[in-house]
Amino acid sequence: MRTPLWKKVLATMVLGLAITGLAAGPALAADTTTTFTLTGAGLGVNVPASANISSSTNIGITSLSSQLGAVQVADYRGSLAASWTATVATTTFTTGGAGTHETIPKANVSYASGLATATVGLGVDFPTAAPVALGTPQQAFAHTGVIGSQSTTWNPTITISVPVDAVAGSYTGTITHSVA
Repeated sequence: MRTPLWKKVLATMVLGLAITGLAAGPALAADTTTTFTLTGAGLGVNVPASANISSSTNIGITSLSSQLGAVQVADYRGSLAASWTATVATTTFTTGGAGTHETIPKANVSYASGLATATVGLGVDFPTAAPVALGTPQQAFAHTGVIGSQSTTWNPTITISVPVDAVAGSYTGTITHSVA
């Protein structure tokens, strides 16, 4: 028995509608453009609040040396390609009335950054290669190739050449780190 033509046409139409219904996308669609903003927070430097180079050194010693403690520069400027340079300076070290024999000049203080003890982020570190005298401010550490945020930590060694005519006493000075 033969299938009538009208049944074949009807079956083809129903099949065509079913396939078209399956392939069709959503009836309604809309897009939302979504944004957010990252704000750079700048450069910062963190240093120990205080350090004790030596708790007791005998008169006649020519130099003393110790690590200062962790110094960290954090770069949160959010730049694509940035760099920073940390600078170190010192005051004279004095005791008593800060007279001639109660003062250790800035030039008698030297600084060596050593290698980074910790880094986060991208870029290249440039530590101070050899001890530098702090008679004038000196480069302590540098970093280049910052992308986004980055931080570097180091533990510098401070060496003080003690003048032969220095008197006994507790000497105090200030070592300052800055970054730009």
